[in-house]
Amino acid sequence: MKLYPIKFTPILKEKIWGGEKLVQKFKKKSEKNNIGESWEISDVKGNVSIVANGDLRGTSLKELVQKYKGTFVGDKVYEQFGEDFPVLIKFIDAKTPLSIQVHPNNELAKERHDSFGKNEMWYIMDSDATAELIIGFNEEVSQKEYVEALEGGKILDILNAEKVTKGDAFYIPTGRVHAIGAGTVLAEIQQTSDITYRIYDYERVDKISGKQRELHTEQALDAIDYRVHESYKTDYELVENQSSKLIHSPYFKTDVIQLNTTILKDYSQLDSFVIYMCVDGVFEVIANDEVFSVEKGETILLPASIQEISLKSQSAKILEVYL
Repeated sequence: MKLYPIKFTPILKEKIWGGEKLVQKFKKKSEKNNIGESWEISDVKGNVSIVANGDLRGTSLKELVQKYKGTFVGDKVYEQFGEDFPVLIKFIDAKTPLSIQVHPNNELAKERHDSFGKNEMWYIMDSDATAELIIGFNEEVSQKEYVEALEGGKILDILNAEKVTKGDAFYIPTGRVHAIGAGTVLAEIQQTSDITYRIYDYERVDKISGKQRELHTEQALDAIDYRVHESYKTDYELVENQSSKLIHSPYFKTDVIQLNTTILKDYSQLDSFVIYMCVDGVFEVIANDEVFSVEKGETILLPASIQEISLKSQSAKILEVYL
């Protein structure tokens, strides 16, 4: 079978901090009013994405990688990751703040959880006027000083808060303490991992269990980067109708395309799948004389075997993700 651009059925996650925007604005199908995450493309065990369009409808992402191998993900990608799809793609709606957390690096995650670490990035799609994120420290602290602040209820005093607006981007390497603030909708791109150490949760009580959520204080201690950094937000230059470099890491590369015409994309030298996340407007992918429409809040995957496509839009902003 000739591979084609693939959409997957979103996996929706209820969260104590979730809201209604993913359903109301992005047309995710749920009757719940606390959907915090839409897992767009996932190979996490127990949460593997299923194809939603075309002849492969009903096929899992895992089955696609197993059957098509490098033809689907790229030969170099398959050689490195085998049948494990290497990235997890999400949209997130934070009605109230997420817990303050940190992710372990590859070595710790492998040793403790037999998992990848969790390097990730955020792209702000919408935000309230007062929205902010917590990312990193505002002063360099020792592990001892960190524990004293945590135990003394003053952890927020030593963390860096950033006001955010639409179009802002942040890279969160493993070890960097972080939290998404209330009133923020964003796209998240990360390694395929669901390992999170929760270090502070505002003493919130889960409505279902009636208990506060578990904290991972001890596990987090040797996972945290206690250094302070000069800047946490990613600066980038946006050039219309071409791929503009956003965040390139050893784990994934993300460009942004501001599109208001038709452009040709040639991926013959890439040797990787490509994922498009529509973060504003609507656009079309034209591949093998077929047209695939993608709206804000939708995601589509281009198998590695498709080397030339056109992108068409009157007005759209697209995140372009690949390895």
